[in-house]
Amino acid sequence: MKAQRVSLLLVAAVLFLCSVHARGLRRCLVSMDMRHVVESFQEIKKAIQAKDTFQNVTILSTSETLHRIKPLDVCCVTKNLLAFYVDKVFKDHQELNPQILRKLSSIANFFLYMQKALQPCQKQRQCHCGEEATNATRIIHDNYDQLEVRSAAIKSLGELDVFLAWLDKNHQENSAA
Repeated sequence: MKAQRVSLLLVAAVLFLCSVHARGLRRCLVSMDMRHVVESFQEIKKAIQAKDTFQNVTILSTSETLHRIKPLDVCCVTKNLLAFYVDKVFKDHQELNPQILRKLSSIANFFLYMQKALQPCQKQRQCHCGEEATNATRIIHDNYDQLEVRSAAIKSLGELDVFLAWLDKNHQENSAA
């Protein structure tokens, strides 16, 4: 009888710790409405992709890179790819069309908002970066660096829908869990 109580208490303690850990992970996911960002991108997608001269090259290799990310690494990959787009892609891209520039600026501002929303998780060290997350980010940076800067920026912007779909899928599903 006493052994049953001890094992029941151990099971309860493990379940409690797991739920606390899961809640901590969920706080690191940003719940957001992606419709405006997706619409902004869809309005400029054709114009950006028309400038892409490397049709057979990808930077965000969807099947090999983003789809293998484990739920524990979503925060890290999100943080790293937001930084990639904000610090590299948007800065390296030179756009002359004011309408496209406005849409890109709107998307960049949304990414800055998401970066700010993830800061508490980073400060509390809840944004785990496993080996797969680190490798995925490295592959994307390597793919980017293999192209000339302007071409790489256009290619990355043309593939923005891949990142937006990944963000929507991972943050909406996990934040509702």
